[in-house]
Amino acid sequence: MKIQRLLGITMLLLSQRRVNAQTFADKFEVSLRTIYRDLETINTAGIPIVSFTGYDGGYEIMEQFRIDRQIVTFDDLQSILVALKGVQASLDDKEMDDLLTKIKALVVRSEQNQMEDSGETLIFDTNLWHGGRLKDKSMLVLLRQASKNRKVVSFLYTNSDGVGEQREVEPIGIAWKGYAWYLYAYCRLRNDYRTFRLSRVSGLRIHLEHFATKGVGMSELDARWGNQETGPSVPLLLHFRARLRVRVEEAFGLDNIEIQEDGSLVVRTSYPNNHWMYGMILSYGPDVRVLEPAFVAEKIRIQGEQIANNYN
Repeated sequence: MKIQRLLGITMLLLSQRRVNAQTFADKFEVSLRTIYRDLETINTAGIPIVSFTGYDGGYEIMEQFRIDRQIVTFDDLQSILVALKGVQASLDDKEMDDLLTKIKALVVRSEQNQMEDSGETLIFDTNLWHGGRLKDKSMLVLLRQASKNRKVVSFLYTNSDGVGEQREVEPIGIAWKGYAWYLYAYCRLRNDYRTFRLSRVSGLRIHLEHFATKGVGMSELDARWGNQETGPSVPLLLHFRARLRVRVEEAFGLDNIEIQEDGSLVVRTSYPNNHWMYGMILSYGPDVRVLEPAFVAEKIRIQGEQIANNYN
C-alpha cells in the first residue's frame, strides 16, 4: 500500500502544478504526518520536491524534472491509443494524427508484435451507429483552432424549436457530452457563457478579431453546467409495462424502480420541465403511463392526440 501511495503522490505532483499536504491526506486517507514522511521518501529517492509556504503553499516537483517513459506500462499505452483512436474517428485533425504517431513510437518492436497478436479488446468511437455523425468534421478542427488562438467566431444557431438566431461568440473549447459535440463559449448576444450543440450550427465564420481571456476555463464551465438543470425539476411517477424492463432498468437505475406483482414497473424520478422530458416520455409509446403529476399526464395526452391527428 505504501508503494502504491508513493507512486500515486508522484503522479499527482507530475500532473498538477502544486498540491498541499491536506489534499494528499484526504485522497489517500492517511494522516498529515504520514504524507510528510512519504514526501521525504520520494525526495530521498531522487525526485526533487519543493515546498512553498503561505496561502497558496504546497508541494511541487522541480520544473526541470522529467520522468522516464518506463513508468508508463504497455497496458497504459494501449489504453491511450484506444482513446486517441476513438476521438480521431470523428476529429480529422493533423495534430491528432501526429500525436498518435508519437504515442505509437513509444511502443517497442516486441510490444508491437504483442499488440497485434492480442487484437482489439476495447473500442471507443465517438461516431454514432448507422453513419450518424457531425455533418462537417472540419468544423471541429476550425473551432479547436479558434479556441486555442482566441479568435471570435459567428454562426447561425438553430434551437430545439427550429428557430435560428445569429450568434457571435468567444470560443473556449469543444466537448463530447453523451452522444454529441458541443462548443463552450462566451456569447456576446446573451452576455454570458453558453453551450452550443454543433449539429445545430451552420454558416460558421472565423473572424480576425482576437478576444481577451476572461479567466474561465473548460473545466470550470463543465463543472458549473454539470450541477445545473435547464428548468425547474419535476418529480415524476411513471408506470411501465413489463416488456420494457431491460430498457427501463438501463435508463433509470434499479434504485428508482419498484417491480409490481404483474411484472410491470413503477419509476420514481425527476427531470427538468422542458421539451426533452416530454420527448423522453413519448419515446416509450403506449408502454408508459404518467401517474404523477397530473399536468404532465395531461400534456402527454394532448401531444399523443396531436400525433394521432397527423394520420387522420
